[in-house]
Amino acid sequence: MDYSIFLAEFWGWYLLIFFIILSLNPKRIKQIFNDLRDDKFLILSSFIAIIVGLLNILFHNIWEPSWKLIITVLGWISLLIGLALFIVPKPTVAWLQVVNIKFVQVLYTLLLFIGLFLLNVVYGIVPF
Repeated sequence: MDYSIFLAEFWGWYLLIFFIILSLNPKRIKQIFNDLRDDKFLILSSFIAIIVGLLNILFHNIWEPSWKLIITVLGWISLLIGLALFIVPKPTVAWLQVVNIKFVQVLYTLLLFIGLFLLNVVYGIVPF
């Protein structure tokens, strides 16, 4: 299986599920940020983000102007946020809270459209 297609499917479903869960239960957003104050949750979250981002980058570090660039950028964002949470946790959590509070609707809508776009690439529902 082509890594690009696999990762497009993974990120597409992940972003779509993430959007649906947070739309149906917006209290989860506050719960996640409250849980980030717990060191154990913070370390676990940062390790998962680092692993997902690093695996994404190792298997798919393609910097060409196509849909494949979205997958690469998602991997780098995951790795960088994971590293930031692990190295400088308090400033990173504070920054994530500011971004989340100010741009919550834009951010989650953007995630929905990116997820739908990647799933469209995989399943070819709407040709482009």
